[in-house]
Amino acid sequence: MAILESIQEKVRDQAYEFTIPHFFEEMADDDLIFADIEMAIATGKIRRRFTHDLRGTRYEVVGPATDRRQIAVICRIKETGKLLFITTYVVE
Repeated sequence: MAILESIQEKVRDQAYEFTIPHFFEEMADDDLIFADIEMAIATGKIRRRFTHDLRGTRYEVVGPATDRRQIAVICRIKETGKLLFITTYVVE
């Protein structure tokens, strides 16, 4: 299974965790709701891979929010198999 499909499946199955409080602070800073994150993951594309992290590859998924702003979501798949949401932001 392609990595984007795996990320999308984990979101659909609610098999995820968050970096707390960072992820939620970043959502609030850009006036995002979790539906924005879900939509961006469901319809977005992987724009970048960050492979030089000992904790594992991070992925930047970019897609539209519910209000059509382009947003990015940085996430990684943990050794447990769960998706970890690290941060999110509006793409300027």
